[in-house]
Amino acid sequence: MRRIALIVVALFALLYAGDYASVRFRIPKSRDPYGVVQLRPYYAVRQKDGKPEFYFLDPENRVCVHSLFPHMGYNPCWYVSRHTQRRMDL
Repeated sequence: MRRIALIVVALFALLYAGDYASVRFRIPKSRDPYGVVQLRPYYAVRQKDGKPEFYFLDPENRVCVHSLFPHMGYNPCWYVSRHTQRRMDL
């Protein structure tokens, strides 16, 4: 069991290192490592009767990275594109 756990951790570290290298050194050279996803933020204001009222804000762009894991302070584009609506409760 200990050997299997060590192999799994080593494979995960190798996968993360390869993912980081592909972003840092632009592998392949033809693709841009960064992307932009448009988010739609909105406020959810609770009324006196308990029902929420929604106020939609202007769309904003969020920079993301084309990778499996977050790198350089940016979330992966596959994650950001699945969470395009940002709800702020007041």
